[in-house]
Amino acid sequence: MQQIRQIVFATGNEGKMREVREILADLGVPVVSMKQAGLAAQAEETGTTFEENAQIKARDIAGAARRAGLAGALVLADDSGLEVDALNREPGIYSARWMGEDTSYEIKNAEIIRRVEGLPEEERTARFVSAIAAVFPDGSEAVTRGTVEGLVAHQPAGENGFGYDPIFYVPELGCTSAEIPMEEKNKISHRGRALRAMEAVVRAYAQRSEA
Repeated sequence: MQQIRQIVFATGNEGKMREVREILADLGVPVVSMKQAGLAAQAEETGTTFEENAQIKARDIAGAARRAGLAGALVLADDSGLEVDALNREPGIYSARWMGEDTSYEIKNAEIIRRVEGLPEEERTARFVSAIAAVFPDGSEAVTRGTVEGLVAHQPAGENGFGYDPIFYVPELGCTSAEIPMEEKNKISHRGRALRAMEAVVRAYAQRSEA
């Protein structure tokens, strides 16, 4: 079983990379983006679930890493998004390209708020979902999932997040996801929960590779 020398996360999103580096810091392995590793994604996200799309991305970048001769690279990829129950769980797996890939999140967020306008709180339910897929240096794979429940806010608020964070209200905290300090957000976010679950899987792999 090959040892892990570095972790390559399949994203170009710096917001995600900050979260990933903070949560996986205790593993003691360098964490780089695919751009920093000199890799580029080729495969299209054709899956019908968050898990399938995460696996497609992870396998694609893992293949690129092998061709580039990156020995000992653990490739992680995520697929995440917002599900709004009143919108038949849209934008869902299409969260990044909902209303068009070039449409700003400011416009997307405003549209979601418009579509649920007038609904009572109990019908504004939504959740963030994140699936993390891993391809280990020996070719084995794993997938974890994390979710956090909330409501669509009545108006955007907060500067700490990105994407749909400003309109995702977390009732138990009394604020939107974008108003939560980063350290606290990593503890309760969908990606944080999926990454911590994956961290346990990575530790188990590392222990087996050292045995």
